This record gives sequence, C-alpha cells and structure tokens, in this order.
Amino acid sequence: MKFCSQCGDSVSLKVPKGDNRPRYVCQACAFIHYQNPNVVVGTLPVLIDPSGELKILLCRRNIEPRFGFWTLPAGFLENAETSSEGALRETVEESCATIGNLALYRIFNVAHTNQIHMFFRADMLNDQFSTTTESSDVRLFSFSEIPWSELAFPTVHKALMDFIDDHKIGHFPVEMGDIDESYWRKM
Repeated sequence: MKFCSQCGDSVSLKVPKGDNRPRYVCQACAFIHYQNPNVVVGTLPVLIDPSGELKILLCRRNIEPRFGFWTLPAGFLENAETSSEGALRETVEESCATIGNLALYRIFNVAHTNQIHMFFRADMLNDQFSTTTESSDVRLFSFSEIPWSELAFPTVHKALMDFIDDHKIGHFPVEMGDIDESYWRKM
C-alpha cells in the first residue's frame, strides 16, 4: 500500500500508538489502514443418485487461480452477507445448483495466505446444475471418482477427505484446523 484511501497522501508502515504490530498509517491525516484476513465460503453439495449412491458436486475452475483444477463451489465472502448466504451465492455462481440444509462443517485457518475458509455441508435439492462463466465443467462424483490429483486447493482436499471419513461413521462434527504451506506436499 502506498497511498491513503481517505485522503490520497502517502502512507508509511509503522506501529501506531497503543498497537503492537506495524500498520499502514497516513502521514497526512493519520488514518490507520488495518488489513485483515479474507474469508472464503463454500459448500460441499451432496446428492443421492437414483441407485442410492452419495455423490459430491465439484466444479472445474474456469478462472485463476488454479484454472482447470477441480474445487468445491466457494469464493470470497462479500460485505453485508452472512457466511451461509455467501456460501449459497457462490454455489449458484459456480454451479447453478439448488441447495438447502446448509450446516457448518469445516473451518480452516490458512494464515500464510491471510485467509479463513469455511465449508458448509449442503443437500442438493434436485439434480439440476450447469457450467457458468466461473466453471468450465460441473459434475457429480462418487467417492471413488474424485479427481484427487486435480484438486485446486488444500482446503478442498482436506474437507473432502474428512467428509468421506465422517460419512463412514455417519457423524459430521464441526471442526477447525490449520492448513499450512506444507499441506500441498501431502496431497
């Protein structure tokens, strides 16, 4: 950051009085520019197909970052919306799927990217979905069909792994964990 969003003058990085970490502070108007983590919200949409098999909806990214890789429908939370509203919006934007029964499932702290990722379990209310400008392909996958080597993000990988384990025991506790840079090497 070089300029103040309040007055346009230069900013400098310093520890403001009463604070304990460096912040960008305007040299002219003394406005303190706090930079906080971004929140990513998404869903883990599931559908039971006519044979009774549980399937998970995944989207192939048609945008950067990780263009061409598979992900759960997710994106940045917008101002003036709740986390569940954002997850629902992102699911529609990326898959045109109709979902319901959202239940918080996983929260991941991704400190090295200044992000917090929240995933909600969700039921698909019908089998209708489609591609969008953000997703070049949208498909339902059984557990054995998930394209593990083509997943876009570690948080998606971990959420899916946890869901498969939890599905085996029929219990889906809400959990929080940390995802660091080394998780990429584990995938």
